[in-house]
Amino acid sequence: MSSAGGSGSSSSREVIPLFPLETPLFPGVVLPLQIFEPRYRRLVVDLTSLPEGTERRFGVVAIRQGWEVERVAPAEALFDVGCTAVLRMVAPQRDGGYRVAAVGGERFRLLDVLVPSESSGEHSDEPPYLQALVEWLAEEEAAEEAAGDAGELVGADAAAGIVPDDVVTEVARGSLDLLARNVRDLFARYVADVAVRQGGAPEGLPDDVLDALGPDDLPDDEAAGDVAATAALLREVSDDARGLSYLVASSALLTTDDRQALLAESATRRRLAMESRLLRRELTLLRTLGAVPVPLRQFATPMTSN
Repeated sequence: MSSAGGSGSSSSREVIPLFPLETPLFPGVVLPLQIFEPRYRRLVVDLTSLPEGTERRFGVVAIRQGWEVERVAPAEALFDVGCTAVLRMVAPQRDGGYRVAAVGGERFRLLDVLVPSESSGEHSDEPPYLQALVEWLAEEEAAEEAAGDAGELVGADAAAGIVPDDVVTEVARGSLDLLARNVRDLFARYVADVAVRQGGAPEGLPDDVLDALGPDDLPDDEAAGDVAATAALLREVSDDARGLSYLVASSALLTTDDRQALLAESATRRRLAMESRLLRRELTLLRTLGAVPVPLRQFATPMTSN
């Protein structure tokens, strides 16, 4: 990561509080946290003390290695792409901590991590938590919809400008919808497979998924609530390719490296294409190994359009 060196004068760059976690946060995904460390209690106080109307947000970045980020080089300890978390609820606890709920906001790239000095503390003027100089990452939705990888979608004539732009755009939109439906179906099958292997009931998922399960595959209702919650989320983002891509990225049982690669991808089309490959890989592993590494409730990742 580069040194700050006065580069914060750019409007696309900003210094924000930083909260390292073991996994990435994605836009639109709800993040519940139990705050008990003094430095992060101070962070909550600082955010809630901001003037009314100010967005109360902090940056979430995934930890690449170790937990004591301040004691190692941040460039080695943290991934370089993160997502802001916008506070939506703060509930003080009797022990002085907080229960908070935040929602994933904008993606950013870390340029420099500002480590607090040893003299900083919960009651000092200097914040005791990490801060970071970040640059905001734009989504490529408009550009990819307009271009749509024209050469691949409608052939060489489009690349040569023979096909009208509006035709190229329409084909691009259709291609994105088709890709989103493919990922939605793959994810539904993936959740159903996990439910079956954990003794849950995959009710509430699309009919084609249920049709793919034989009568001997239908187990008891232990995980029915979790599957129903996931099905509800799938319905919620059924017409939102970007929201679907972030739901899958945050909910599927992927490695941190896989999730980080999805977060770093700025184009929904490419993110969905990557998820299609990852879900096919995970389905193959599930059916080959016949085991699930974590409880199904990991899938029920709340999302919001706010």
